[in-house]
Amino acid sequence: MTERETVEKVKDRRGIIHKIQDFFTLGYGTKEDLRELNKKLRDLYYEELRDLRYQWTDVYLVALEAGVTDSSSDFKKVTQVFDRVMEKVRHADYGYAGLLDRKGHIRDDELARVFNHDKGVNDEIANLKAAVNKTVNEAEAENWTAVKTEVKDTKKLLLDFEDKWDEREKLFRPLEV
Repeated sequence: MTERETVEKVKDRRGIIHKIQDFFTLGYGTKEDLRELNKKLRDLYYEELRDLRYQWTDVYLVALEAGVTDSSSDFKKVTQVFDRVMEKVRHADYGYAGLLDRKGHIRDDELARVFNHDKGVNDEIANLKAAVNKTVNEAEAENWTAVKTEVKDTKKLLLDFEDKWDEREKLFRPLEV
């Protein structure tokens, strides 16, 4: 979905009072609606990542109880990456610009572009869920050689997710002259 389509979809779902308010505030209501939708989406992603981290910690404890210590540093690294990524998602930029901000105001199109980008990250979270669930299943089956490869795959998926998430900062203020 393009930025304009996203903005129009947000505008169409509002009532007449919001449309009047948006007219008098020069589109500020639309920006606020986009920010609020994005905040809800990011909160949902944070909760999903938090749940995955809890599952990961449980698998790590099962591996420790089973005496699997050769991959314990990899488990810890994945836990650290989970923590870092979760906080990036939780404290991501909302898209506000100050009144006298030298870089200029953030417009509807930039907010819609970031919202569409954040919606596209859902596939990476689904891949992470599948990888963590596969690791849980392998740990329950006590297949520790498969768990080692799953730990590395999960770490790679998490780092890919982090890279994609870091791209969103460039979407707020593209390097156009």
